[in-house]
Order: sequence, then C-alpha cells, then structure tokens
Amino acid sequence: MELREKVKAFMAEHIYPNEPFFHANHPRQSAAGREKMKELQAITKSLGMWAPHLPAAAGGMGIGFMPYVYMNEILGRSPYAPIAFGSQAPDSGNAEILWQFGSKELQEKYMRPLVAGEIWSCYSMTEPEVSGADPTGLRTTAVRDGDEWVINGHKWFTSQAEGATFAIVMCATELDQPPHRRFTQIVVPTDTPGFEIVRPVPVMGETEGSHCEIRYTNVRVPITNTLGEPGSGFRIAQKRLGPGRIHHCMRWLGQMQRAFELMCEYSLKREVFGSTLSEKQTVQNWIADSYVEIQAARALTLSAAKKIDQGDEARVEISAIKFFGAQILHNVIDRAIQVHGALGVSGDTPLESMYRNARAARIYDGPDEVHRMVVARRILQSFKAGNGWDFGLQ
Repeated sequence: MELREKVKAFMAEHIYPNEPFFHANHPRQSAAGREKMKELQAITKSLGMWAPHLPAAAGGMGIGFMPYVYMNEILGRSPYAPIAFGSQAPDSGNAEILWQFGSKELQEKYMRPLVAGEIWSCYSMTEPEVSGADPTGLRTTAVRDGDEWVINGHKWFTSQAEGATFAIVMCATELDQPPHRRFTQIVVPTDTPGFEIVRPVPVMGETEGSHCEIRYTNVRVPITNTLGEPGSGFRIAQKRLGPGRIHHCMRWLGQMQRAFELMCEYSLKREVFGSTLSEKQTVQNWIADSYVEIQAARALTLSAAKKIDQGDEARVEISAIKFFGAQILHNVIDRAIQVHGALGVSGDTPLESMYRNARAARIYDGPDEVHRMVVARRILQSFKAGNGWDFGLQ
C-alpha cells in the first residue's frame, strides 16, 4: 500500500502535468522528449522505484510479481508512466527473457544497459504474409553457417524499432521438428548489415508507437546470440506473454478507471437542456454499467494474477481476461468520449489516444477470437475428461 501511494504521488506531481509536453515531444522520438524523460527517470531511480518488473540481481526493484501487478494498475493510467519507471514494453519483456534465458555475455552486453535505461530495444515476431493468430506459420528463417546464424525474413509491427539498439527476432531454425519446436529467439543488433527498417506502420492514423516493418536480408549474427536452446522459441515466448498479459490487463484497468473518472467529472459540470449530463438517465446507466464492468474485469484479472503467482499457468484465466478486459476497456472509453461530445474526440483530453489503443488491444497479444477459442476448448476438454470445471467455489 505504501508503494502504491508513492507511485500515485509521483503520477500526480510528474506524469499528468507533463502529458501535454510529451504529446508534442515524444519521449522516444524527440530530443526534448528524451531529455525530459531522463529527468523523470532519474527521480524514480532516486526514489527506489526503477524497473519494478525485475529482481534486484538484474537491476530491478525486486518487489515480486503481485506488488508489480498492483503497481501496473496505476502506471497504466498514462502511456508515459511505464517509460518513467523503466518498465515499458517491449523493453520490460525483453529484459526478462534476457535475464532468464540469455548468456552472461548477452546479459552484460544488452540487458544491463537496457535495464539501466541507456538503450532501448524491439521485439520482432509478427509477419505481414501470415496470420499472427497462428505463429507456427511464421516464415522468417535463421540458417546455421559455421558459428553464425544467417537470418532472412519480413516482419512488421516490430514496436519501438526506430532508435532501438537490438531486436529479439523469432526465427524458424529447426524445420524438421514439430511446429512448436521449430522456432528460436535470436538477439540481432540493429546496426547489423541487412537489417532494414522499411517504414513505421501507421496505426489508427499515427506513427508515434514506431510499429515498424522490417526486412532481414542475409543478416549474420553469432550463434551465441541465441536465447535458450534452438527450438525453444515458443516456450520462451510463453514465459514472456503469460505474465505480460496480466500486466497489460492491469494497465488497461488504470486506463478504464481514468476514463471513468473523466466521464463522471465532466457529466457533473456539463449542462444541456436545463440540467447537467449527470442527471440524464442514459448517462447514469453508462456510469453504472462502467463501474460494474471495471470491477468485474479487476476481479477476474487479480484472480488470474494470483494463480500465476502460485505457479499455475492459468491458461484459461489469462485468455479470459485478455478478451474480456479489452472489450471493457473499449466500452468504458467509448462511453466517456460520448459524454464529452466533440471534446472527447479532440486532443484536449487523453480519451482519443486511449480509444485508439483500446481498439488495438483486441488484436495484439492474440485476437479476441483466439482467446475465446482457448477458453472454450480447455473447459470442454475438462468436461470430456469428467472433471467439470472448478470456479473456485470450493
């Protein structure tokens, strides 16, 4: 509780007041933005709140999984907060898998400066020619040639690629193995010959997220840049994505709550047809529905987080919170925009940016439809085995 209060105080003093500045000066894409963000990062470091996702031995806070889960509920209220705390995606996930699966050499060369905030990175998995819903179809290959991998392929939505020092690339390497044993994750410095950023892909009208299209043409890196064992790419990805989806959903809760607050506050002061919006039944229904949905999403997410913390893979619970949380995020922000009217779609509130991200949330980390399929199939498998389903009521 003390940590959460410290984080809330930091947000109120340093993040919210600087949002307009960062909106005009992106903390990754402008010199002024980078300089200002460095100032905020220095403060979080001095307060002992830097890199909450990592153990102390890796340069992080060492607070453990559940405290970080609760912390993300607050950080999620602003897109700039995770950067200020050194826990932004994809850097946080990349640092975690470098810590768990990288050699000492890779950790010293890439993880240490990444955790320190001296560099940033990108994660290169999705491809335009194949469906991201079925990653076993990925076509980028890495072929052994002596002591090197030779990588060829085409990726896109490699977020934060512009200015990144290295990418972690998912490549097919073990083509004679079953689909989930064919892929390997490899560290690729972005200054390697053959690594080409084609363009930042516009997403809902903006390129701020630097979601890049990349071509790999005879890119050569040492075999020692392999994370884990060849063929373990999906196992490593699951270690990254499972807890990562919990953190996504907790940050979505922060977004929902902020949109909810904006909706309630504006409805109390905006007058139309002789009374405030808060007195209109439709608006009251939106507020009531949003409250219940946020509470339901929060309870579901925390339940999944506790299972993960206890060592359970929680496959059903993670898929459930992913598609349910993304839908509630969209619903609440959409209602908040409607209450604000024209103001809601302008850049004068954070709602329009939140809405773009909410729509994308139903696609990245697996589309809603795939997660629904996972939930249904696993529950039905349990019933076929005669086990029914335990809702935790015992």
